[in-house]
Amino acid sequence: MSLQLRTFSETVDLVLKPCNILLGVTGSIAAYKSVDIARRLQEEGAAVSVVMTDAATRFITPYIFEAVTGKPVPVDMFKDPFSHINLALDAGLFLIAPVTANTINKFASGIADNLLTNLWLTFKGKVIMAPAMNTRMYQSPIVLENIQKLRDAGVHFVGPETGSLACGEEGLGRMSEVSDIVESVVRAMTPDDMKGEHVLITAGPTAEPIDPIRYITNRSSGKMGYAVAEAALRRGAKVTLVSGPTSLQPPSGAEFIKVRRAEEMERAVMESLPSATIVVMAAAVSDFSPVNTALKKMDKSELSEIKLRQNNDIIRQVGADKGTRILVGFAAETGNSMDRAIRKRREKNLDLVVMNDVTTEGAGFEVDTNIVSVIDAEDRITEYPIMKKIEVADIILDRVSALKG
Repeated sequence: MSLQLRTFSETVDLVLKPCNILLGVTGSIAAYKSVDIARRLQEEGAAVSVVMTDAATRFITPYIFEAVTGKPVPVDMFKDPFSHINLALDAGLFLIAPVTANTINKFASGIADNLLTNLWLTFKGKVIMAPAMNTRMYQSPIVLENIQKLRDAGVHFVGPETGSLACGEEGLGRMSEVSDIVESVVRAMTPDDMKGEHVLITAGPTAEPIDPIRYITNRSSGKMGYAVAEAALRRGAKVTLVSGPTSLQPPSGAEFIKVRRAEEMERAVMESLPSATIVVMAAAVSDFSPVNTALKKMDKSELSEIKLRQNNDIIRQVGADKGTRILVGFAAETGNSMDRAIRKRREKNLDLVVMNDVTTEGAGFEVDTNIVSVIDAEDRITEYPIMKKIEVADIILDRVSALKG
């Protein structure tokens, strides 16, 4: 058994660093959300340059974007006659959010009558568009035809969504949430080194009912498993997420299987296992369940003794039928329980086990950070400092990728 300690600089970087992103803003009331998009992209490490149409300036002033990005915001294509070339050369991704029906139709037709549409013709990298418009405009045959034309040209569209529109109507046409748009950029700029892999992930707790009111469970928010699912999707993998009850939103693009009881999770895992190439078991499966479940609420006097049966060990079953799959398990411990984590790896045929001490501040439940040690098949231990769970997820997938060669 050997021990290695990794520093923060050796493990993670901001996901969009270094990356220059061109953010186009068109004339929609949703333009105010673009300020938050620019801010969030910078938080992820990107350098952001904003270009606005004249119509966009009717909804929000360029000075706000200049304050957020620290860069001038060009609008007039004649102020710098080469801006439509130079801005396109410097950027790694072109995001237009919001994009209106008018600009979509211009893009699809090759019309270049402002700086933004000129940039569209000169830019040769990845393009993402987030539409925002009235439902009837979005469902116009011309707009739909031009969206498909742009998709065929390689443009990725995020949304729109159904919801309340600026005109007071409800319908399809609302710009996607800022978090979804930023996530689409992160995915587009993340190398798809796991393309062709099928990652099966379990997350969250299970709940074993005693009666319709009470149940037996283990503590888990599901955040770590959901982070692994998000990271795998970013890297191009097919993802199946089997989750017990949580308050989390499943990551877009994952096959999501919602379960409650341990036997439901077991069934879902074993049904999904044949096509999986990587299995990450992050769920906190309840060790026991009641022998009998009451159909109505039990009286307190009936709860003094509850007969329990041990649930099947799902990860042990997967380890016994592992084949060529990479199998990762988690060990949530209290105090220094490295020996127990190592024993778990050996007994359950795990390629990696990720251990954390849930009593350590920043590594427990319901938080966005974790402090982990990773134990490999040679019982070598690598300790990592506190970091976000999405960063821990990337560490795990980096280790998995190394094992697959």
